[in-house]
Amino acid sequence: MSSSPYYLQGSRFTIRMNSAIGWLARHGFSLKGTAELSVRGRKSGQLQRIPVNPHPYEGAEYLVSARGHSQWVRNMRVAGGGELRVGRKVREFTVVELPDEEKLPVLRAYLEKWGWEVNQYFKGVTAKSTDEELIAAAPDHPVFRISVKP
Repeated sequence: MSSSPYYLQGSRFTIRMNSAIGWLARHGFSLKGTAELSVRGRKSGQLQRIPVNPHPYEGAEYLVSARGHSQWVRNMRVAGGGELRVGRKVREFTVVELPDEEKLPVLRAYLEKWGWEVNQYFKGVTAKSTDEELIAAAPDHPVFRISVKP
């Protein structure tokens, strides 16, 4: 069994699609709520950009990493925040990463909304999975609560 954190790298097609979706968000076209995330690279110091699905849940907003412990997640842990952009609207934010035991309701709600797009990255877990199945998947999917800067 591998001791490395779960991460599913995107295919060439997915990388091209992410680039196109990010470009659209950067130019003001959000697809079902997508935005472009900018976070400072932990090694390069340069802003790294990737499209994300900010997820509102019970009065807060979250970023969920469907693909696991990706580069943007690792960068976010060091940077502590970033920017979300849709066209000219840029929201600076800070984050708090949720511990695994707090992720269940957010993951279920996220999969209810975005499952059509992300179920393939959750290794068989869906919004209809049991609490136990979602709890077991939680360590593989980092979740950050966003606090927008005034």
